[in-house]
Amino acid sequence: MGLLGLGLLNSFGDLPLPDQIGVAIHASLLLLLLFFVSARRVLSCAFRRAPMFKDDRRSPVGDHPDAEHHRVVVGYWFKIAVCCCFYNLLVQVVDLCYETARLIGSQVDSRNYSVLYLPSVQALSWLFLGLSTMHCRFKVLQKFPFLIRLWWFLSFLLCMYTAYVDAKGVVAGSFSISSHAIANFAATPAIVIIGVVSVRGVTGLELYRDHGDLQEPLLAEEEEPGCLRVTPYGNAGIFSLVTMSWLSPLLSIGAKRPLELRDVPLLAPNDRAKTTYKILNMNWERMKAENPVKQPSLAIALFRSFWKAAALNAVFAGLNTLVSYVGPYLISYFVDYLSGNIAFPHEGYILAIIFFSAKLIETLTTRQWYLGVDILGMHVRSALTAMVYRKGLRLSSTARQSHTSGEIVNYMAVDVQRVGDYSWYLHDIWMLPLQIVLALAILYKNVGIASIATLVATIISIIVTIPLAKMQEEYQDNLMTAKDERMRKTSECLKNMRILKLQAWEDRYRLKLEEMRSVEFKWLQKALYSQAFITFIFWGSPIFVAVITFATSILLGGQLTAGSVLSALATFRILQEPLRNFPDLVSMIAQTKVSLDRISGFLLEEELQGDATIAVPHGLTSTAIEIKDGEFCWDPFSSRHTLSAIQLQVQKGMRVAVCGVVKISGSTAYVSQSAWIQSGNIEENILFGSPMDKQKYKNVLHACSLKKDLELFSHGDQTIIGDRGINLSGGQKQRVQLARALYQDADIYLLDDPFSAVDAHTGTELFMEYILTALASKTVVFVTHQVEFLPAADLILVLKEGHIIQAGKYEDLLLAGTDFSVLVSAHNEAIESMDIAESSSEDSAGTDHISISGGIGKRLTSSPSIADGMNNESLENAPSPDIKAIKEKNKAKQEERERGRVSFKVYLSYMAAAHYKGTLIPLIILAQTAFQVLQIASNWWMAWANPQAEGDKTKDEHSFFVFVRAVLVATFGLAAAQKLFVKMLRTVFRAPMSFFDSTPAGRILNRVSVDQSVVDLDIPFRLGGFASTTIQLLGIVEFIVSIQKSPIIHLFGESIAGAATIRGFGQEKRFMKRNLYLLDCFSRPYFYSLAAIEWLCLRMELLSTFVFAFCMALLVSFPHGTIDPSMAGLAVTYGLNLNARLSRWILSFCKLENKIISIERIDQYCQIPSEAPPVIENSRPPPSWPNNGEIELINLKARYKESLPMVLHGITCIFPGGKKIGIVGRTGSGKSTLIQALFRLIEPADGKILVDNLDISTIGLHDLRSRLSIIPQDPALFEGTIRINLDPLEEHTDHEVWQALDKCQLGDVIRHKVQKLDTPVLENGDNWSVGQRQLVSLGRALLKQAKILVLDEATASVDTATDNLIQKIIRTEFEDCTVCTIAHRIPTVIDSDLVLVLSDGRVAEFDSPQRLLEDKSSMFLKLVSEYSTRSSSMSDTGNWKHDPM
Repeated sequence: MGLLGLGLLNSFGDLPLPDQIGVAIHASLLLLLLFFVSARRVLSCAFRRAPMFKDDRRSPVGDHPDAEHHRVVVGYWFKIAVCCCFYNLLVQVVDLCYETARLIGSQVDSRNYSVLYLPSVQALSWLFLGLSTMHCRFKVLQKFPFLIRLWWFLSFLLCMYTAYVDAKGVVAGSFSISSHAIANFAATPAIVIIGVVSVRGVTGLELYRDHGDLQEPLLAEEEEPGCLRVTPYGNAGIFSLVTMSWLSPLLSIGAKRPLELRDVPLLAPNDRAKTTYKILNMNWERMKAENPVKQPSLAIALFRSFWKAAALNAVFAGLNTLVSYVGPYLISYFVDYLSGNIAFPHEGYILAIIFFSAKLIETLTTRQWYLGVDILGMHVRSALTAMVYRKGLRLSSTARQSHTSGEIVNYMAVDVQRVGDYSWYLHDIWMLPLQIVLALAILYKNVGIASIATLVATIISIIVTIPLAKMQEEYQDNLMTAKDERMRKTSECLKNMRILKLQAWEDRYRLKLEEMRSVEFKWLQKALYSQAFITFIFWGSPIFVAVITFATSILLGGQLTAGSVLSALATFRILQEPLRNFPDLVSMIAQTKVSLDRISGFLLEEELQGDATIAVPHGLTSTAIEIKDGEFCWDPFSSRHTLSAIQLQVQKGMRVAVCGVVKISGSTAYVSQSAWIQSGNIEENILFGSPMDKQKYKNVLHACSLKKDLELFSHGDQTIIGDRGINLSGGQKQRVQLARALYQDADIYLLDDPFSAVDAHTGTELFMEYILTALASKTVVFVTHQVEFLPAADLILVLKEGHIIQAGKYEDLLLAGTDFSVLVSAHNEAIESMDIAESSSEDSAGTDHISISGGIGKRLTSSPSIADGMNNESLENAPSPDIKAIKEKNKAKQEERERGRVSFKVYLSYMAAAHYKGTLIPLIILAQTAFQVLQIASNWWMAWANPQAEGDKTKDEHSFFVFVRAVLVATFGLAAAQKLFVKMLRTVFRAPMSFFDSTPAGRILNRVSVDQSVVDLDIPFRLGGFASTTIQLLGIVEFIVSIQKSPIIHLFGESIAGAATIRGFGQEKRFMKRNLYLLDCFSRPYFYSLAAIEWLCLRMELLSTFVFAFCMALLVSFPHGTIDPSMAGLAVTYGLNLNARLSRWILSFCKLENKIISIERIDQYCQIPSEAPPVIENSRPPPSWPNNGEIELINLKARYKESLPMVLHGITCIFPGGKKIGIVGRTGSGKSTLIQALFRLIEPADGKILVDNLDISTIGLHDLRSRLSIIPQDPALFEGTIRINLDPLEEHTDHEVWQALDKCQLGDVIRHKVQKLDTPVLENGDNWSVGQRQLVSLGRALLKQAKILVLDEATASVDTATDNLIQKIIRTEFEDCTVCTIAHRIPTVIDSDLVLVLSDGRVAEFDSPQRLLEDKSSMFLKLVSEYSTRSSSMSDTGNWKHDPM
């Protein structure tokens, strides 16, 4: 075989040069094409790709459902191309036949078979080209595949070159006529035409769809919108995949203008989150089922799900590793050749071709390998994120208590990201041994037995890191735990920022977060410094290995030649990459293991019982709800259940009222007590995923009294609601919730105290229109504190201490006495307290009582009510700017993004963040430069010096500079990260309330979680490899990526908060679908940003490969002796690394650009405008201020934003010190705005507020808010203990805290708890009832003992008895204080000293309640009448009741 090969090679050398070139080009292209064809099946299976050659703009007939109605019109260019190919085939076949016949006729000994090479290769080539061209007809391609066009063009150039050589021979007289020359002459016209076709590229094929006589071209010029176009990667041909030309159309758009998300095509179906999630979930569930006792391994589940992609990737990685060692292996032969030791003819050129081929294969496989691991990481991230999200929706109440929403966001934002990033290190585990074996084999060839010393030195280098790896894992574990704690507290602070500002606690909680960060920072320091030490060991290890190897070789008396030394050096250089990456691998394995354990632990948490509720098909039973021996609890380990021995049967169509405090969830339509509103517009919240039915929608708005509210919004039901419905009033949120439930048209409605947050008139209207009319035929179970609604119920359940103590109808329960009658009598007392002073206005009272007992029921339903008249006065004349302002002021803004490349200012801001440590940058550069210079110098010395000299023994100095650089980088990075974090945290906490109203919490959490993580761990080491260039496109794409992540985190937090509502409506699937859609929105630009980096690296590497090949060709062309073989060999050893260095430089810069965006995003949050200063030193109020508590409003005007209309229109009045002021008015009248102006959550546009004659705008915000007290509508508790919740500033003694608890009636409850004042409070206070939370808020006010107390709808969520109790405590304990009370419940304000009635942001009335009630035209009298009539009107609704169905 060897002799035959040598003979062929020699006979090939006898051919003329044009024939040699022709055979080489055609044979190479033919082999390349055959390789693609043979590899097609493997690759198409792995990549899910279609045919071999496809251009990006394709339209296969078969893809159309009505393919039989399509007609392909073949243009003349296509016909010409096919004819030319087969004409050339005919010419070459004739030439081949002629030469074969001539050979057969000649003597055997004189036969020269080389004459058959050219015609046979060309005949095969033109046959293949002709068939490939015909193939385009069946695929209806608009353009010929690139490889065919390239082949045609090279054939044209070859033909021209051959014609030129022949013509030159004719002129010189040396031309001899041959069949090849005649064949070339005959083929020239056809090849020239083919050359033109190759340049044009267009096939001339058109696809038409027949419509009778009409014909419509399918391949129209107009582009599909990006959001509908699937990525060309999904159907790219092999050549397109290898060269990554499928990406070019998008890059050409990006070069012309900044990219938008709609420009980015959709992912291929197999790359979408839904597909990857289904595969992983199936394997995870299968593993859980296979062995229920053993804890399943998430790592194994991931392996089973994605092993095929990983295996294909391993092929590229393995091939890349093998060819990377070809260069080091051949360098010794190359140096020998340059030294004059020539082994065979043309050795130099053959070596150059092998070097070039190896580098080319290495370049192509590297890019496929890297893109493959990136896509694999994307699949893992999408699947795991979806798994964590789904788990979050299904968590049981017990499991939910042990994982806060901040923690769950961390699983998704940090842990999932880390597991996905591990794909980069996936193959390093098995590749490192392979690389060591290959290196040892080459070294054995060069240095003999001394290679054993290499193996020993390498093993020592690896063993040293094992304890360091364990240490790294421990640090990472502690770091993540600390990060979780900080995220948990940050999430809680963001949710309750309004409370923190109102209570002047923001500084205290900010300091808590800074303390948590300092704990996290301690572990971060340890992690980064240990990483620096590992880096030092491994940058030094190749040097250490080289010293040991050469020293051993010299000691053993081995003969080192320049060739063997250079070969060894090239081998060490390749080996140092995996060894240098080993610390990253160790660190990444540690981090990934921690993250996998955390995610796995979360996925194995207890879920809600799926079989707890049995759904009975329609028509089989008349019972809607049945509970037998029900035992319900929030905590399964608690000795006492929340609900015990529950026996309940509810018939279809019944209305069931539950008195007492209970939370029911998990049924068909559920309205929770604490409203859960999604970010988005009002229409989306009401439809909740159902299709729009205009008439039904209209009826729902009417039943929920939402029509008037929508009229007041300038955008109607398209008004954007802020995070958690923050820019809606409590009543509006509750009515949107009710509308959402009603629109679902469920069979059973569970309503948890739906009327607590609305005023008397709206509550009555809701009860009539919603429960008695809209839900007349439905089964309704409602929990309520409003006793006046109970007569309309078919069944009333009275709960006490978790047991149903009474059940029956209203009249029956009243007769029975006990607890129910206590509730009713408390309500009656409240009504009686409002009795109008009969002595002063008997007539008016009498008239009112007649109207009350007479036709009020009729009037509420048939004729315009008092309320409508009042609305006409106050609202219809002009739309209320209060509502309009609140709605408009805080529409959630789109997340900001800079366009183009990341500004250099961002880098400067990062460097400046480290203050004096910014001076470390020159030292870092100096250390790195010293390392590189010394390394090059020592390599040059090794190549130049006497081979026997032990000149390499001093080499280990360089690694010292690496250690210096690594420590300096870590120190600099830590300082900058901490400074940025503290600056961002302080700026966010000092931001005005409008910022939190308009910015979803998920977006802020993204900054403090994902972006901070990048700044902490990634950027310091990315900056280590910093190099400057302008890659604008990648910056743009990456920005789209980072912005697409916030919605995922936001939906996450929102869904976990509303999990009960989502489950109650059975909407888990829709939310899961939404999450998968958002994941794909994130993955699309992410995928393209990765591909763009690889596209650029590929082209840069190809350029360097061709430069390298050209230099090699030059070196072998020089006459022997003109160049020093050692220096040429050294140049080649560096040249072998040129393409890898170039791509690593680009890659590290791209990654740095991508990561530095985190600094830009954090920097944006460091520039948020602050509210007024907390303290103004030269304008501080006296310590005793306010000692009287008088509030004077002078022409007060306020708006939420400069661009919005006024909400308060010149309010002027005085609240005397020590008096009780009631503030009432319809929704949108400006009540809450007035309170916000008092606390300076919004600043006055004009006028001023004086408190004890001191203008509050002249003092600091902390000085103001710390002297005022408020009990807000939504009672917020913080995670921690009862003591911390009452006194977070720790200003009071335990005795004072107990006194406050006793006064607010919680003392006995807390004393019964084991931990007393240290009784735990879970996130959001979930383990305390709403009433108890409100009493804790009262306890805070009692401790603060401020001279001014504001109650903002403070008793809306509690029953009448608790309301009466709170009012009694306030009357007693705050006797000398100014108390301003906003309330919907009239009894709450009826005993005030003064009542302020607001309408449309103006003072409508301000006087004592008695005097206002004496005035028949008083608005206050109308409000009182409405409330006091509600009970009697509800009694009349007994007539409304219908029989159960």
